[in-house]
This record gives sequence, C-alpha cells and structure tokens, in this order.
Amino acid sequence: METIIQSLILMATGMGAVFLFLVILIVVMTLMAKVTPKLSFMLPDPEPPAPKKPAAAADDEAVAVAIAVAMKRAGK
Repeated sequence: METIIQSLILMATGMGAVFLFLVILIVVMTLMAKVTPKLSFMLPDPEPPAPKKPAAAADDEAVAVAIAVAMKRAGK
C-alpha cells in the first residue's frame, strides 16, 4: 500500500510541475504579446526582396550575347 501512495505522490508532483510550467508559459506569452508591439519601433523593418528576373529572360540575354560574339568572330 505504501508503494501506491508513493507513486500517487510522485504522479501528483510531476503533474503539478507540468501544470505550473504551462501556467507560467501562458502568462509570459500573454505579457510578451502586450509588450512586443510597444517595443517594435526599435527594430528595423526588413528590406523587401529584390525582384528576380525569370529564368527565361536570363537565358534570352545569354543567347543574345552568344549570337553577338559569334557574329563578331565570323566577321559580320
């Protein structure tokens, strides 16, 4: 019987620790959600990514350069 009581105490202690951790986590997350927008002026806004050329446009430029070089070498 003593073993069952010890196991119940151990289970209650473990579940209590997990519950307390989750309560603290919720409180901290709620506070951070309220504080973070007020402090966001300190952080720079991310730069928008530069527009990339489509792969077809890059290939067209390379083909045009290759044609121009070939014509120059051919003497035309």
